[in-house]
Parts: sequence; C-alpha cells; structure tokens
Amino acid sequence: MREALHIDATAAGYLHAGVFGVILPLLATVYGVVVGSRAIATEEESGQLDLLLAHPLTRARLAWQRFAALAAGAAVVFLLVWPALLAIRDSAQLTSITPTEFLAQCLNLALLAITFGALALGIGAAGGRRAVVLATGAAIGVLAYTANTFAAQLGADWIAYLSPFHYYIGGEPLKNGFQWADATVLAAGAAVIVSASILRFNRRDLG
Repeated sequence: MREALHIDATAAGYLHAGVFGVILPLLATVYGVVVGSRAIATEEESGQLDLLLAHPLTRARLAWQRFAALAAGAAVVFLLVWPALLAIRDSAQLTSITPTEFLAQCLNLALLAITFGALALGIGAAGGRRAVVLATGAAIGVLAYTANTFAAQLGADWIAYLSPFHYYIGGEPLKNGFQWADATVLAAGAAVIVSASILRFNRRDLG
C-alpha cells in the first residue's frame, strides 16, 4: 500500500503526474480528435469533399495529405512546448530535467496527438458524421486514459499496453530520455489506422 501511495517528489515526477500526465495529453487528444474530424467528415457533410474529388485527386492521396497536414500541425504546436519549458526551467527549479528529456516527452506528446488525429480521420473516412467522430474519439480517449491509469490497480497490467497513453508516458521520457520503441509504436499505429481507413474510404459510396 505504501508503494501505491508513494508520490515522486522530483521535478520529473511532478510534471509526470500533472502537466505531462493530465493537462497536455488532454489537449493533445482534443487537438487530434478535432482536427482529425475536419479532415474528411466535416468536408463530406458540407459538400466540399465532392468538389475536391472532382479534381484529379485520388481518395488515398487526399487522406494522406490531410493526415500529413494534421501531423505537421501537431509537430509545430507541441514542439513549441519545448522552448517554453526551457524558458521557465531555471525559475521553476526544473533543472534536474535536461533539455533532451523535455524534447523526448514533447516528441511523444506530438505523436499522441497524431495517433488520435489518425483515429478521428479514420472514423470520418468510414462514414461517420463529425458529431459521431468527435463523440467516438472523445470516448476512446477517456477509455484509453483510464485503462493506462488504472490497469495496475486492477491487477491487469496488460490492459495498459492497449492504450496510446502507455506508449506516450509509460517509459518516463522526462527521466529516461527518448523511448524510441514507444515512439515507433505510436507512429506505426497512426500509419496503420490511416492505411486501413483508406481501404474503407476507397470502397465507400460517397453519394
């Protein structure tokens, strides 16, 4: 019980439990779901998708372009967190965390946003309306976060491995630096989701 109640009082432990453990991943999830929902679902509802596909542009190319734009946006937005953290590093007494460790966590943050963006894009490509995409994406985000947070307490550690949040923060980049295996899982997972979504998108009647 003492181990379960133990609180890591280090700077990395503080940020792991608060800023990078709750606030920023929540914002990353929201960003991914909202932007991903716009990629296909919103334009299909508005009728803009038919106009786009009337040009010499394949559905696959459109989906990959939208995903690339989403990924680029995530990289720009969330990598801005890195210099912001470095700017307050000394005054906030976070010097025990190196700039590289901050960058490692920011990389995983961007990949988390990209993963949920791919999921939302995929739901839209499968035919979900924007409201359905937003609701489903949010529900999956909550379930994934809960699975990662409470799996150990439920005595089912394996459940955490099904959650993107495990690969985002489970390796504790703020203490251990880049976790390339975890980053690869997130990146590959997003790519697989988009690829599978395109297969469905190509076969679907948009009329």
